[in-house]
Amino acid sequence: MKSEQIAAMIDHTLLKADGTHQDIIQLCEEAKLYNFATVCVNPYWVPLAAQELQGSRVGITTVIGFPLGASSTLIKAAEARDSIKNGATEVDMVLNVGAMKSGDYQAVQQDIREVAQVCQGNVILKVIIETCYLTDAEKQRAAQLCQLAGADFVKTSTGFGPTGATIEDIQLIRATVGDSMGIKASGGVRDLSFALQLIEAGATRLGTSSGIALVSGGIGTGY
Repeated sequence: MKSEQIAAMIDHTLLKADGTHQDIIQLCEEAKLYNFATVCVNPYWVPLAAQELQGSRVGITTVIGFPLGASSTLIKAAEARDSIKNGATEVDMVLNVGAMKSGDYQAVQQDIREVAQVCQGNVILKVIIETCYLTDAEKQRAAQLCQLAGADFVKTSTGFGPTGATIEDIQLIRATVGDSMGIKASGGVRDLSFALQLIEAGATRLGTSSGIALVSGGIGTGY
């Protein structure tokens, strides 16, 4: 793949707690320079990103119920609504991992559905299933619930768990949802070789703070 094709699949990410105003401005400048798909920032920074990216083709992803997924559905929907009002074009919500592990699939599906309803229209919804905490059977069920609830993407990881994206998980999710959904690989995507393997396995979006390294052939050290 050409570097510009890879760039167009990258959510250029800055989610660390100590990210500053100037860090977000720099992130946006880099995203415009390299033509990344979106920047991915915490909700507080969405208005600034919208200001910095005005007139560009770079989208704005934000994270909802992040990083634990344990917020109430009401709060997740409100957080998504507020972020969209402030300029977010894509929403990455964290699945309720505890409910998933408890087998409360109805609650998990409803949680996703209510955020999906907020995102109806032109806002893309990605659901982070946090694969590091799930068995293969749970990963499959989680992907199915995302599909049934109206999400656009299944996303592997927050990057705050013990492990991130794996080739095997991407293959498993792709086999589960077929071609009907996008898959975002995130967490530990730091070099071009691994990124290409993830894409070959079925990923259609990459979440990483090492986007510049990926498109320039280097190795990143971040998210």
